Amino acid sequence: MTATHTQPHARATASGVRDVLALVLLPVPLAVAVLAGSFTGGGTRRWFGGRGESRRADAQAAKDAAAAAFYELDSAQRELRISIETITAVDSTPRAQRAVDGFAALGRRIDEVSHHYITAVDAHDLDRDDLEPAAASRARDELDRAKDELAGVKADLDRFAEGLGPLLDTAESQLARLAPAVERARAALLSASNALDTVRGSGMRADDLAARLAALAPELTKLNQGAGRHGVPGTLHRADRVLRDAEAVRTEAERLPERAAEIDRRLVSLRTRAEALTTRTESVEPVLSELRRRFSAACWQDLQPVPEQAARGLRQAGEKLREAATARDEQRWPDATALLSTVRALLNSTDEAVSAAGDRLQQLNAVAKDPRQEIERTRFAVRDAQRLAMTGRQTPDPRHARPLDEAVARLDRAVAGLDGRHPDYWHFLTETEAVRRAAALVVERIREDRVAGKP
Repeated sequence: MTATHTQPHARATASGVRDVLALVLLPVPLAVAVLAGSFTGGGTRRWFGGRGESRRADAQAAKDAAAAAFYELDSAQRELRISIETITAVDSTPRAQRAVDGFAALGRRIDEVSHHYITAVDAHDLDRDDLEPAAASRARDELDRAKDELAGVKADLDRFAEGLGPLLDTAESQLARLAPAVERARAALLSASNALDTVRGSGMRADDLAARLAALAPELTKLNQGAGRHGVPGTLHRADRVLRDAEAVRTEAERLPERAAEIDRRLVSLRTRAEALTTRTESVEPVLSELRRRFSAACWQDLQPVPEQAARGLRQAGEKLREAATARDEQRWPDATALLSTVRALLNSTDEAVSAAGDRLQQLNAVAKDPRQEIERTRFAVRDAQRLAMTGRQTPDPRHARPLDEAVARLDRAVAGLDGRHPDYWHFLTETEAVRRAAALVVERIREDRVAGKP
């Protein structure tokens, strides 16, 4: 919006030039007389007395008031345009687009009332010597109307600006985050680069970290190109991603010496464990031999594959240990870590198989010597569940009583199975374990029902 106040000024300037030229062309005595008259209050200006000058003054006051309203509206429009540009730089939602459209509609109204104002100003030269009182009154009325129109649109503009508050707050918040976010991302990249240089200076290649850092270079280029090209939301997202990735590279680079030392310790520890397990494996065959000699086939048949499984597990563990050592020498840290995890799993599996044979012999020896301890342990678990089922009740809930009755019968059958020349002690142990699990399940259900408020 612009105001063309130059036309009255130009007319006044042209009139002054014409007056000077006229004086130059007059005979010298007459020119002196005219000039003398202008300084003594003479001249050709028409004066209308108090009422005429009052109307001229009223018109001038209306002109000044309209000009003030015009400049207030212009300033408000400029400020609101900055707000709209701030919002559109950050927000592309339909709500933001509606704000843009609303501002454009207000702009058209502002242009319209500004045109009326400028037309009114240009239509009346209040400095004319021959300004009629009626013309001064018309000028005052038209300028008052122009001022009222300007003030009305200014009020609408203020209400519109107030409604933009939430959008503008969000946009300004994001813009306030922009520069610090980009600077943090750049600083993180520099820190990651320095950490990588330090690690490489100690003799480590860290090729995977270098590749990850190099992949961030295009992102840095886009950050340097700025939000004007890539948008504020996109730039903020990119800055956060670069910061996160660069921090990860820096952290891993700083931990790399510690990671290498940890891999070295694990290599030594797993080698020692494999050697100890190899020695323990040699005892499996004697254990199996004793089991075969003293107990029925059902007590040891499932353990027959243990020696072969242990030998295979140790062989595979040895191969993976060698591969892990090679990966460590080549500084392939992720590969070395993964291989060591595989070695640990193989040794755990072998350890469990070797231990199973020894544990089986120990359990069978104990129950063969005196099964009463196992029987009493199991009966106690069932009786404890039965007491809980009867707490606060005259009769047990069938949902609890039925599985407990079945557990008692199952225990009785297991105990009866111990009679005979070659009892299956392993079957007895597995049955008592199953009975204890059944009793524990009933206890768990009773407690869940009581927590839920069920009778």
